[in-house]
Amino acid sequence: MHFAAQIKIAATYMRGGTSKGVFFKLDDLPEVAQIPGKARDQLLLRVIGSPDPYAKQIDGMGGATSSTSKTVILSKSQQADHDVDYLFGQVSIDKAFVDWSGNCGNLTAAVGSFAISQGLVAADRIPENGICTVRIWQANIHKTIIAHVPITQGQVQETGDFELDGVTFPAAEVQIEFLDPADDGEEGGAMFPTGNVVDQLEVPEVGTFQATLINAGIPTIFIQAADLGYRGTELQDDINNDVEALARFEKIRAYGAVKMGLIKDVSEAANRQHTPKVAIVAAAQDYTASSGKAIAASDVDVLVRALSMGKLHHAMMGTAAVAIGTAAAVPNTLVNLAAGGGHKAAVRFGHPSGTLRVGAEAQLVAGQWQVKKAIMSRSARVLMEGWIRVPADSF
Repeated sequence: MHFAAQIKIAATYMRGGTSKGVFFKLDDLPEVAQIPGKARDQLLLRVIGSPDPYAKQIDGMGGATSSTSKTVILSKSQQADHDVDYLFGQVSIDKAFVDWSGNCGNLTAAVGSFAISQGLVAADRIPENGICTVRIWQANIHKTIIAHVPITQGQVQETGDFELDGVTFPAAEVQIEFLDPADDGEEGGAMFPTGNVVDQLEVPEVGTFQATLINAGIPTIFIQAADLGYRGTELQDDINNDVEALARFEKIRAYGAVKMGLIKDVSEAANRQHTPKVAIVAAAQDYTASSGKAIAASDVDVLVRALSMGKLHHAMMGTAAVAIGTAAAVPNTLVNLAAGGGHKAAVRFGHPSGTLRVGAEAQLVAGQWQVKKAIMSRSARVLMEGWIRVPADSF
């Protein structure tokens, strides 16, 4: 009996923010996978170890969570005044599909580092010591992101003393600017797709809730924690061990996606797991983070818990943090009100692993809210580099 040989593909395994993913240069992929389509998806599924009915991804690079079932493809930018094109693929754990509908804000922190080390940024733009400004074109959502990457002796500096809740060890700080983060260019939705900062979201057999539906960073549905019977201080086990609660959140997500115009029918949500996100918000209060760290109400402006790929996230998705900062900056959204209302140029929010600060400046232009920039800091580090091996007949 003949069995296909394994092939090897150059790849780098990186942490970016509170996520991990497998990074590829586009021209290192097999030729058939260098273009979007079935072959590329099948390759990435096999790399990560999906679909896995055991939901463990044992036979692949995935870590069996939404934060670790991720892939990135980078290439020299085809856009003027940009260095690198960044394409993100969220790989389903137990189903055979890759979701290309949104960005990963956490892994964005690693894009600049990878681009510099892989020769995708012109050498004359990299200082011997200082900060390298990497201009990123986010190809999923057609947006510009600026990464400020520290450089020491001509090389990316990855170690440092910047601490990020949700990441065990300190590292070098990478500041990320998300330019014009609202209004998804691919799908044409406004920042507030319904035209309202708060809507009534009706979900059959679940209830009717106030919701802020926003396209900023990533499409997100914000609901008051109390309306769903929560305090906003929940940790992962409080929600992820509750099968009925997860089903309710998924139903809310599906009906919210329809109301946002992202899908036409709730049945389509199953094949669009990455977007939109669902998050619950609450006023600041004391709680204990998953690490055991005590978070005081005075440490934060607002509490937020967000779900990703059907489970409560252990910290916060970077793109959802952009949505939080943007929503907080717009008066009378549920996030803004939970944070105390009024003008908010930046907020520090509490999540299951600790706190995070994100800034955004909103302005009302011709009756429409606009946000020109959202800023936050993350860190990134190369964990392993070399070759990924996959069976030649898997794509």
